Amino acid sequence: MNKKIRLFQSIHFKIAIVFILLLLVTVEIIGAYFVRSLEQQNVDTFKTSINIDPYIQDKLATDLMQEGNETSDRDIKSTISQAEVANSGQVQVIDAKGTIRGNSNVNEQSSVGQKATSASIKNVLYNGQTYEGYEYGDKTGAAYTKIIPLKSTSTTGDTGNIVGAVYISVNMNSVYDNINQIVRIFLIASLVAGLLGTLISIVISRAITRPIDEMKKQAIRMARGDYSGQVRIYGQDELGQLAVAVNNLSVRVEEAQEASESERRRLDSVLAHMTDGVIATDRRGNVIIINETALEFLNRKNEDTIGVSILKLLNIDKDYTLRDLLENQQELLLDFSEQTDHDLILRADFSLIQRETGFISGLVAVLHDVTEQQKNDRERREFVSNVSHELRTPLTSMRSYIEALNDGAWQDPEVAPQFLKVTQEETDRMIRMINDLLSLSRLDSGTSKIDLEYLNLNEFFNYILDRFDMMLKTDNEHTGEASSANQSEKRKQYTIKREITRRDLWVEVDPDKFMQVIDNILNNAIKYSPDGGVITARLLETHNHVILSISDQGLGIPRKDLNKIFDRFYRVDKARSRKQGGTGLGLAISKEVVEALNGRIWVDSQEGRGSTFYISLPYDPLDDGGEWDEA
Repeated sequence: MNKKIRLFQSIHFKIAIVFILLLLVTVEIIGAYFVRSLEQQNVDTFKTSINIDPYIQDKLATDLMQEGNETSDRDIKSTISQAEVANSGQVQVIDAKGTIRGNSNVNEQSSVGQKATSASIKNVLYNGQTYEGYEYGDKTGAAYTKIIPLKSTSTTGDTGNIVGAVYISVNMNSVYDNINQIVRIFLIASLVAGLLGTLISIVISRAITRPIDEMKKQAIRMARGDYSGQVRIYGQDELGQLAVAVNNLSVRVEEAQEASESERRRLDSVLAHMTDGVIATDRRGNVIIINETALEFLNRKNEDTIGVSILKLLNIDKDYTLRDLLENQQELLLDFSEQTDHDLILRADFSLIQRETGFISGLVAVLHDVTEQQKNDRERREFVSNVSHELRTPLTSMRSYIEALNDGAWQDPEVAPQFLKVTQEETDRMIRMINDLLSLSRLDSGTSKIDLEYLNLNEFFNYILDRFDMMLKTDNEHTGEASSANQSEKRKQYTIKREITRRDLWVEVDPDKFMQVIDNILNNAIKYSPDGGVITARLLETHNHVILSISDQGLGIPRKDLNKIFDRFYRVDKARSRKQGGTGLGLAISKEVVEALNGRIWVDSQEGRGSTFYISLPYDPLDDGGEWDEA
C-alpha cells in the first residue's frame, strides 16, 4: 500500500519553499541595505542643514563681549531671530560664564539669566570644540543637539578667546517620519513581490515535479504488477530521457514477469496442495521457497523466512551445520512446543537438489506433523509406567505380609490379624484403582452411559453434605466407645460450613456420577485439611450457570502444580497420598465426568492458605409453572 506523502514532505513543496525563501532573503537584504543607506543620507542631510551662518556667530560673539545690560540682551535676541534654524528648533546663547543670555523659544524666556546645567555646554566652553549629539525625551522624542563655541575676533582676523557658545536643538521626528513612510512602502512592495514570487515558484516547481510524479505513479503500478501504463514525456531534457528509460524498463519487466509467473504458478499449485511442509534452500542454506503448511507449522510469515538460514529457521543451528545436512540427510525430530502456544513436534526429512553434473544447488526439507503420534506414545509410556508403579507398591506390600504369614506369623494371635488387615486394605486399594481405570477407559472411549435427569441441586448437595456430617458423628460415637477399650485410633475432626442459595436450582446431571465427583473433592478436602479445620461448601447461581465450590484450609497446592492437578496418577505429595489410600485418579475421573455433563472444573489455591475446587454446570432457569404445569 502506497503511503500518502504529506504536503510539507513533497519535493513540490520543497522546491517552491526554496524559491520563496531565496526571494525573501534577497529582497530583505537589499531592502535592509537600501533603508539603512537612505536613513543615513537623510540624517546627514538634516545635520548639515542645522547650522548658523558665520556672520551671525561673529555678531553673537560681539554682543557677548559687551557688558551684560538690557541693550546687549536685546541685540542677542534680535540676532538669534535672524538665524534660519531658529524657525525649526531651539537656539540658546550662553556666555563664557555659563549664563544663558538668549533663547529663541518664547515659552522658555524665564531661563534667560540662569546658569546652563548641561555638561556638554561646559565642555564646549572649556575646550572650544564643537559638540554634536542626540537627546531623547518622553514627549518630544529624538532631538539633534549641536553646540558651537563663540570666539572673539581681532582686527587682524585672528581667533581669540572663547566668549560663549550657541546651543542648537532641533526635533528629528520629521526625519524619522519620512524614513518610516519609506519603510512601509518597502514592506508593501516586498509583500507584493513575495506573492508574485510564490506564484512563480509554484509554477516552476510544478513544471519540474510533474514528470517525477508521472514516473512515481508508473513505479507504483509496476510494483503492483500493472505494466500497461506509460510515462508521459514532457521534453528532451534529463527528465525526458529518464521517462523513456522507465517505459523501456516497464516493458522488459512485464515480459520477464510473465515467464517467471508461469513457472511459479505451476510450482505453487504443487506446494499448495501438500499436507506436509516444504522448504527449499539455495546452496548456502538460505530459504528461497516455503509453502503455506510450513509457514503454519513454524508460525512465521513468508517475508520473514525468505533469505533466512534453514538452520536458524528450524532452530538447529547449535547442534548441526549445513555440511552435516548435506553429507548425511538423516531424519530429525524437532520440538517447537516452547516456541508456540501449543504442542508441536515435527519430523524433518532432508534431500539434496542436484544438477546432472552432480553440483549441489540446494536442499529440500519436508516437515511432517507427528505431534499426536508422539503425544500418544508418550502418554502410553507414562500410563504403563504409572500403572505398573501403582500396582507394584500394594503387590509388594501384600507379598511381604503373605510371606511373613507363610513363615509362621499366622500362628501369632496378635500379629496375624494385623497382617491380614493390611493385606485386605491393599487388595481393596488395587480393586479401587482397577475400577477407576475402567471408569476412565469407558469415559475416554465414550462407552460410559450417562443417565441424565433433572434434580434439585440444592437438596442433592445438602444430602451429600448431611451424609458426611453423619459419618463424622458416627465416627465420634464409635471413637468414644472404643476409647474405653483402649483404642487409640481416632479419625480427623472437621466442620462443614454451608453457603448455599435458597432458590431451587434444577439442573440436568447424572446423580450417581456427579455424587462421585463431589465425594472425591470432599474426601480430598478432609484428607488435606488440618484436624478441626473448616470445609466451606458453596452453591450459587449466575446468568446461565450454577457454580459449586468446596474450600479447605489445608496446605494448598503449589502454583507449578495447578495445571497438572487433574492429570492421571498425579499427586502433589505422593508419599502422603499413598499413605492415605489415594489412587491418583479421583480428580481425573471428576474432570471427565464434569466435562461429559458440559461443565467445567478448576482449582484455585495458594500454599499455606488452602484450596478451592470449582464446578460450573450449564443452567437454564425454568419459568414458574412452565414445564411442570399439568394439562
